[in-house]
Amino acid sequence: MTYVRSSDGTRIHYSKTGNPRGAPVLFIQGLGAGKAGWALQRLATAPWYQAIALDNRGAGRSDKPHGEYTLEQMADDAIAVLDHAGVETAHVVGASMGGAISQILAVKYPERTRSITLACTAGTNHPWREELLTSWKDNALAGGMGAMSTEAVRWVIGPRSFRRFLPAMGWLGPLALGRPSHAFANQVDAIINVDASFADDLENIQVPALVVVGNQDILTPRGDSEELAERIPTAELVVISGAAHGFMVEHATTFNRVLLEFLGRAEASWEARDVDTGAHLRSA
Repeated sequence: MTYVRSSDGTRIHYSKTGNPRGAPVLFIQGLGAGKAGWALQRLATAPWYQAIALDNRGAGRSDKPHGEYTLEQMADDAIAVLDHAGVETAHVVGASMGGAISQILAVKYPERTRSITLACTAGTNHPWREELLTSWKDNALAGGMGAMSTEAVRWVIGPRSFRRFLPAMGWLGPLALGRPSHAFANQVDAIINVDASFADDLENIQVPALVVVGNQDILTPRGDSEELAERIPTAELVVISGAAHGFMVEHATTFNRVLLEFLGRAEASWEARDVDTGAHLRSA
């Protein structure tokens, strides 16, 4: 197991898989979820890319400290992982809360990102979603993670896939029943209390950006992704038909195809930029 200490001493767990000679891809999961939620994507990208997947603080094998968490702090955790892994720049793929963390990474550390993929996520909070997440937090603190799982799963998986994927729900966000309630609650607070000014800086993102949403997502609906794609000048929007919030598992084949096609274009763009920069330096 590989760990790195973040700036405040929190241990962050991560792993590297795939092609060690390939371009790095950093995977960041959502609320309550560990890196296992990316298993199907890490497998799909393995022949061509080096996958680096971390457990956010409060999830998986990473530390679960008491006290305040912030999404900016989690973005700093991700940079600590890249530093420890010896990776200067990476394609960043984030889902849900991980997508919000990815936005902060692209704004705060533009020199570390080759591209960003924002899956089932949003750039701003809505009052109704804050109320929903607060109710999940309150239920978890009062009765444990199982107390809110039945309600939460219906916001994550589409109705057609509910029975089929219910046994795998430990991979997905709020249904990670083994997580301690305080860590889940701290992550909820981090989402709700995020610095809204980061959204104003999305227009400054210059690397390729992919925004993906399922047309049946009721937790982060299509309108959230459309707003993100409008704010980010380099963004392209993909809507997966029949998919809900958990399409990384529910519609993995479709999402993996879209992701691989985008990563191929983004990496070609990155390599071309390096060539152009080198030619400019030689001519200067």
